[in-house]
Amino acid sequence: MKVIYNNGTVGECPKEEELHVIRHTAAHIMAQAIRRLFPEARFAYGPANEKGFYYDVDLGERKLTDEDLQNIEKEMKKIVKENLPIKTYILDRPDAIKLMQDRGEIYKVEHIGDLSEDANISFYQQGDYIDMCVGPHLTYTKALKAFKVMDQSGAYWKNDKSNKMLTRVRGTAFATQQELDDYLRLLEEAEKRDHRKIGKEMGLFMMEDVAPGFPFFLPKGMQLKNSLIEYWRDMHAKYNYVEISTPLIMNRQLWEMSGHWDHYKDNMYSTIIDDEIYCIKPMNCPGGVMVYKSRPHSYRELPIRAAELGIVHRHELKGALHGLFRVRCFTQDDAHLFIRKDQITDELVGVVNLIDEIYQKFGFKYKVELSTRPENSMGSDEDWEEATNGLRKALERLGIDYVVNEGDGAFYGPKIDFHLEDTLGRTWQCGTIQLDFQMPINFNMEYTDENNEKQRPVMIHRTCYGSIERFMGIITEHFAGKFPVWLAPTQVKVLLVSEKSAEYGTKVYEALKQAKVRVELDNRNEKIGYMIREAQMVDRVPYMLIIGQKEVEEGTVSVRNRDTGETESMTLEAFIEKVTRETKERI
Repeated sequence: MKVIYNNGTVGECPKEEELHVIRHTAAHIMAQAIRRLFPEARFAYGPANEKGFYYDVDLGERKLTDEDLQNIEKEMKKIVKENLPIKTYILDRPDAIKLMQDRGEIYKVEHIGDLSEDANISFYQQGDYIDMCVGPHLTYTKALKAFKVMDQSGAYWKNDKSNKMLTRVRGTAFATQQELDDYLRLLEEAEKRDHRKIGKEMGLFMMEDVAPGFPFFLPKGMQLKNSLIEYWRDMHAKYNYVEISTPLIMNRQLWEMSGHWDHYKDNMYSTIIDDEIYCIKPMNCPGGVMVYKSRPHSYRELPIRAAELGIVHRHELKGALHGLFRVRCFTQDDAHLFIRKDQITDELVGVVNLIDEIYQKFGFKYKVELSTRPENSMGSDEDWEEATNGLRKALERLGIDYVVNEGDGAFYGPKIDFHLEDTLGRTWQCGTIQLDFQMPINFNMEYTDENNEKQRPVMIHRTCYGSIERFMGIITEHFAGKFPVWLAPTQVKVLLVSEKSAEYGTKVYEALKQAKVRVELDNRNEKIGYMIREAQMVDRVPYMLIIGQKEVEEGTVSVRNRDTGETESMTLEAFIEKVTRETKERI
């Protein structure tokens, strides 16, 4: 694919950069279309991103309609068909400012003002449209083959809520129409699986304006949450963890000592107690440290693996809140391992094995990312190098492929992140492992070695689900609400064909309850077909027991399978054995 660089040369684009160039060019073509339709428009930023592209536009008092978005896309198609050549040139800072001032581009002028005095600024032009850009771009508009204008939203200029609210017009583009069609089908399927929609249909959770970002869990949502927690506890017992619980609110001094106050205070909630500042915890680690420091430790005790289902609170901007994926209060399935330096590799391997086993249970594939030291960090170069090498060594021993994400570690240590892939091929960052030499120093943590001398332990911070609430949202979309039997909030629904089967149906229901099966009885005066469809499509219940006259006479149950749609007759005893076995074995 040929592209034009901002020095005017034309060359072949590296394969891995093609999509970015296509989308960046599409953003300029969309801006040109907007300018043709709305001459008063003034443009801010228009980048490409992993989902497509967008442009932030000042349209004055105009509010775009769905019809406007359709017209923008039509105008883009006209521009593509015109096959305008795309040219580039460079201006010095004063000439660049004058060009943008003459064209009324106030946001571009401000942007140039943020650049250095001696900056030379490149521009790209197609027809009568000119835009600041570093490029590269396609060489002519007809090279843009497949695109779609998607939607709009509000966006503050420079992402600062004290600035004017602009209109963000979003679109996407691909190299071929087939790729675009596949992407749109994926979006359609993702919309069907939206955990907010399914959560409402199934009665899992709700959000209310009285508590934005703070989910309310309904009875069925609590059942799902508790099933995840029970599995988590079983797995941690298997891997020899102990469980602790630490306070929700602790003194500011603790957070200053841990480093969170300096690095994270803008995301923390605080309150005044006894004329002192106390913080609602955004992380569990300082509490875990206090548990460790509550008594002396010998080298023989280490490793100590302390797990905690800690409720944490973090301030998120209201516009960033999104169902269970981005909330202000969540349960972090945390653990802190206090270890000797000679135990680093073995313990990291054990943590990776635990996380891997959990993800396999849900059918997730995953990729691993090693994140290194960020700019705003604590500690010496030597400690960071040793910690990073410890993570590398563990991954290499396990034979796990990984990519390095430079500068994205925690402020106190490097980390391993696990990116899950769901049934739609989307990725989610969930589990994380962080190796920390800094907090043991900050809190003067110690243990006594075999020579009765004081030594400093190393901390491993890690999560498996990441956040139970977010993980619930992920698996809701992963399974499309059709949870496996062991997770399903309602495992069985007893459906009565008529009043004549009510007595026997009630006995079936009571027997299932007695066997601790999560069961509901539907004895409404509705047609059986309606009840089956609702149980299968809305409640997404794994098994429906249809009780009619035949089942009453034979003392059996007709079992309809949600996933296959097939119905099988069996004794109640056999069915109870089947469901309880699947629950116990977490099938």
